[in-house]
Amino acid sequence: MGRLDDKVALVSGGARGLGRAMVEELAAEGARVVIGDVLSPEAEALAQGIGAKAKALRLDVTSEGSWADAMRETQARFGRLDVLVNNAGTAVGAPLVDTTLASWERVIAVNQTGVFLGMRAAIEPMTAAGGGSIINISSIDGMIGSPGIISYIASKWAVRGMTKAAAIELAPRRIRVNSIHPGHVHTLLASDGTTDHAFVRGMIDAHVARHAPMGRTGLPREIARLAVFLASDDSSYSTGSEFVADGGFIAGYPSPASALGDSRTSQSR
Repeated sequence: MGRLDDKVALVSGGARGLGRAMVEELAAEGARVVIGDVLSPEAEALAQGIGAKAKALRLDVTSEGSWADAMRETQARFGRLDVLVNNAGTAVGAPLVDTTLASWERVIAVNQTGVFLGMRAAIEPMTAAGGGSIINISSIDGMIGSPGIISYIASKWAVRGMTKAAAIELAPRRIRVNSIHPGHVHTLLASDGTTDHAFVRGMIDAHVARHAPMGRTGLPREIARLAVFLASDDSSYSTGSEFVADGGFIAGYPSPASALGDSRTSQSR
């Protein structure tokens, strides 16, 4: 018996990377899973690999009509909706002075408006099912600041606040709403022919090794298993909360005294 045997889940941005890991873990725990993504061929391939309890559909999270279609198709195929994972996201890196309005609006449309539309679309089918769990994927960048990605920071902070507001509103309907805040995680990166992703990945690993207490980058399945917990009845008393999985990256910073060595720090106590 899996923890999600009686549940139906929809994962936006579920075709690759972190979304794919969530789809696979949810299905492994018994859920019937709808894979919503604009990457239709990849979503179809993933659904075929999982089998009859998975369905792929094209989902543009910035479109009201696309969300409405996704809810109709989910209910037509599986009869209900119990879990929504708002995972689809994008980022554009640029200093504030170089951030264009067009790139800002694109990131906000996907990362923030997409979550709003997804939550709103899920209310009626989840209410009809007797309740549910909405899981919004934010980031540690929804809890701290970081240079060069201001639109991403803005969107992920917004998701954190939207999660709390929705949790309060939807609790009477027995719909729980929580956010996950991943740190640096290894996900599949598509080659665009111009970026050396192995090099970038190595830089991220080195950065995390220096600054995260656990000294390593996370794995998609480690975040996905947190999503399984929030999707399941094991988290039945959790709503409006942030769940951080970052290897301790934002827990704090090393004391300046720690660089002086044990003898010096012991004398300062």
